[in-house]
Amino acid sequence: MKFPGSVLASVFLFVAETTAALYLSSTYRSGGDGMWQALTLLFSLLPCALVQLTLLFVHRDFSRDRPLVLLLHLLQLGPLFRCFEVFCIYCQSGHIEEPYVSITKKRQMPKNGFSEEVEKEVGQAEGKLFTHRSAFSRASVIQAFLGSAPQLTLQLYISTLQQDVTIGRFFQVGRCVVSEVPKEDPTPLSDETHESRNLFLEVWLLRGLFMVLSLLSIVYGALRCNILAIKIKYDEYDVKVKPLAYVCIFLWRSFEIATRVIVLVLFTSVLKAWVVIVVLINFFSFFLYPWILFWCSGSPFPENIEKALSRVGTTIVLCFLTLLYAGINMFCWSAVQLKINNPDLISKSQNWYRLLVYYMLRFIENAFLLLMWYLYKTDIYMYVCAPLLILQLLIGYCTAILFMLVFYQFFHPCKKLFSSSVSEGFQEWLKCVCCDCRQQKSRESVGKTDLRSTGDRDETPSSSKISSMPSQILNTDELCSA
Repeated sequence: MKFPGSVLASVFLFVAETTAALYLSSTYRSGGDGMWQALTLLFSLLPCALVQLTLLFVHRDFSRDRPLVLLLHLLQLGPLFRCFEVFCIYCQSGHIEEPYVSITKKRQMPKNGFSEEVEKEVGQAEGKLFTHRSAFSRASVIQAFLGSAPQLTLQLYISTLQQDVTIGRFFQVGRCVVSEVPKEDPTPLSDETHESRNLFLEVWLLRGLFMVLSLLSIVYGALRCNILAIKIKYDEYDVKVKPLAYVCIFLWRSFEIATRVIVLVLFTSVLKAWVVIVVLINFFSFFLYPWILFWCSGSPFPENIEKALSRVGTTIVLCFLTLLYAGINMFCWSAVQLKINNPDLISKSQNWYRLLVYYMLRFIENAFLLLMWYLYKTDIYMYVCAPLLILQLLIGYCTAILFMLVFYQFFHPCKKLFSSSVSEGFQEWLKCVCCDCRQQKSRESVGKTDLRSTGDRDETPSSSKISSMPSQILNTDELCSA
């Protein structure tokens, strides 16, 4: 049985990020920053509540008589209890013989054009572990994009606003205070100065650690989103993801999310009012897009999401899914296309055109936001080389796209099922571009030949007129002499 490492990673990130957020909010309170404290608590406690609801919904504990479990989730201790339950099942799985097993059929990846179907026995313990892994994967995605992503943006924005209060400048101020003390009176610095310096260092280090944890949480959530998309799209196949694939996805998502967050923070620091418009356009575009496709398809309202849910409950679940879908696409490619009229709610077709359009538009948007930041930057960026920073961010986003192409070309676990690979698509695109260039050149050459032929036609009648004039003159002279 596979070790539940994904569950352990999800719980570790959940506990570490929540603890760091609570401690950082207390330091904001002691420093008199009430607004930063409120926003930090909001982006920490809201995803915590959503994670508890997700775990209860996946395990269907609302319809079961488990008051202790409901109480633990109400106290925000649900993930810890679930993790303890997972490891209890894992440790007891090899010692207890299970009387009932279920048989699942999965196809292997095709070799030489043939795919074999393999039967596998799944016991109750393994089935429970599969349910726990699925629940924690969904919880990690929710925590990443509805909590960690706005939290990282907020903390980086606070650090940008407080950029003029750096450690070097702080110690420089301390040295100035020491130099102003006379040598005859070696009075030490006041306790208030030491306390303010220690508080500054504590907040700076804690905020840096918190931002690293938030970035890891977002990247891990995006990675789980990729794996979930692959397993849902290729549900009938036995999918095995290699370690190099995980590394490639991790690098792809790290560059993509880091550059996106930095671009948003830079734009927000100079144009605070306009960033609301940018966020709302991005959010409502991705939030309404699945509903527009659903209304245009004319399909009936889906009723098979959960039997215990009413029509209102189904609508709430679908709105929450579209909210999560919009939150993911705000920061990175979601790897799935939400399709409300599909029973699985996810389109299983691999649409390269939508992927290309997304990254092209996102690159153009990032470049435009960086241009606006460059035009309206303030004095806090006095010591920042703006053109070099813009170039580094654009190269970082292109690096993310490069790792994505490498993943789909070499490390995707189901690349043999693709109708066309990335390299083949790139070759076809080059052929189309070359064909268009050749056609354009041929049209230009044909146009030039047509112009030459028309010019020759215009010249030939004029020469005939000139040559006919002497003959006419001769004929009139002959007539006169006659």
